[in-house]
Amino acid sequence: MTLTELKYIVAVARAKHFGHAAEACYVAQPTLSVAIKKLEDELGVVLFERGGAEVSVTPLGAQIVAQAERVLEQTAAIKELAKQNKDPLAGPLRLGVIYTIGPYLLPPLVKHVIEQLPQMPLILQENFTVRLLEMLRQGELDAAIMALPLPDHGMAMQPLYDEPFVVAMPKHHPWAARKSIPAADLKAETMLLLGNGHCFRDQVLEVCPEMARFSSPGNGMQRTFEGSSLETIRHMVASGIGLTVLPRASVVDMHPKDGMLRYLPFDAPAPARRVVIVWRKSFTRRAAIEAVCAAVAACDLPGIDMLANEAVAA
Repeated sequence: MTLTELKYIVAVARAKHFGHAAEACYVAQPTLSVAIKKLEDELGVVLFERGGAEVSVTPLGAQIVAQAERVLEQTAAIKELAKQNKDPLAGPLRLGVIYTIGPYLLPPLVKHVIEQLPQMPLILQENFTVRLLEMLRQGELDAAIMALPLPDHGMAMQPLYDEPFVVAMPKHHPWAARKSIPAADLKAETMLLLGNGHCFRDQVLEVCPEMARFSSPGNGMQRTFEGSSLETIRHMVASGIGLTVLPRASVVDMHPKDGMLRYLPFDAPAPARRVVIVWRKSFTRRAAIEAVCAAVAACDLPGIDMLANEAVAA
């Protein structure tokens, strides 16, 4: 039995698909499948029920997977304990960030870290929330910056800032002369949203009840289109396809003079998301997490007031 085999069975249990698990582990599917079959033969048990489009975990397999998760977390803790007597700010920090935060937070954050903490370079990973949480559990990341709400994760967490949402529309849209937009009005418009898998899509639907209600089939929202990134959606809005909702940090200037877009806030109380940093409770470089929190607080993000820089708590 090897740690690699344990990593593979945890990945399959989460993905419920051998191919997707192999992609998450950066190995070929035959390599993963052979390793799992070898482990099943060694243990004399069947961990997964194969057949159909989705793989299911056997009852005994679920117990073994849960134990494997604990083993992998403790293995990561051993590596961290070996660093306890070293400077926690010396050496790279592996930091994850979701796609809808990275392009806007990372430029000022990296600049600040380079200036204030040159001994702690950031190894950055942009990905979806679910994938970043998986990488944290497996010890592939030290911390990750994402937005609430999160699936059940069992991690330590620290709030960083609250980010309001704004509406983006073509500059000649009939609403362009308004001062703000009620969320309910969006149901009558063609809306552009990120595709499934992006947590910002879910956050927009969560905090804008009218959009959640009327984006389902058979209800009043005219149409919805999906884009692969906020910047792609921004270009689609400029071309006149429809409207979208953006996080405030992605809008440098709410009143551009020569731009193709017009940005408006929502009526109060404006929908928003809370951005947080999460890390394993076993992670011992607490000072490094505190340093990242301080660096984020020092970033000048448009339209955002940072939360009080409270002590990091596991």
